[in-house]
Amino acid sequence: MDTRSVIIEATAELLARSPGGEVSTRAISEAAGVQQPVLYRLFGDKNGLLRATVDHVWGQYLGSKRAAEESEDPLRDLRAGWDSHTMFALAHPNAYKLMFSSALGSDPGPAEEAMHILRSVLERLARQGRLRVAPDAAARMVMSANTGVALALITRPTLYPDIKVSDMVRDAIHRAILLDPAADTAPQDAWRTAATTLLSSMDAFTPEPFTPAESALLRQWLAQIPGAGTQG
Repeated sequence: MDTRSVIIEATAELLARSPGGEVSTRAISEAAGVQQPVLYRLFGDKNGLLRATVDHVWGQYLGSKRAAEESEDPLRDLRAGWDSHTMFALAHPNAYKLMFSSALGSDPGPAEEAMHILRSVLERLARQGRLRVAPDAAARMVMSANTGVALALITRPTLYPDIKVSDMVRDAIHRAILLDPAADTAPQDAWRTAATTLLSSMDAFTPEPFTPAESALLRQWLAQIPGAGTQG
């Protein structure tokens, strides 16, 4: 393991053990077995080191999500993704808080990858005709709610002492974005769901049945249906 990796691993360990999320460069250098100037040479400043550490911790989490096999039911994967996100936050509260710290100025890369993974699950649901809103809008709804409840659990444990609140928020958000065939019988629901399904499936047509101009026009028409467009 090179010196940079040793320092990041030491920082991650200290960060995980810190009651309030504070770690000093002196403690880091001692734990890594290097002189403090080495930290600044490799990372620029303390914030640079913390950003690299947060990316490392989040990278491990995202690696497990990349390696996870898709189940036959994307809804099962959607629920599992929410729950794993919440459990990651509870297991790594300091790194999780730093990820969303404006003072640290974290690289948006890990957050963007997490959103991409979530959107891919929602697109599978859309192709099955089970999504009430466009995948992009649904992804923003799910991620903002999941992040909010995770931050609430780790920053205000006395106000949110029961992790079951995560399950309740998850189920409420899923009801808002998913089609319930038994309840959604209004014509506008059928139109919106059909448009969302077709929009999400157009790239899968092989061979492409329309010219590029026709495809663009069809996408434009479908996006005019309220709730179906990617602008959400």
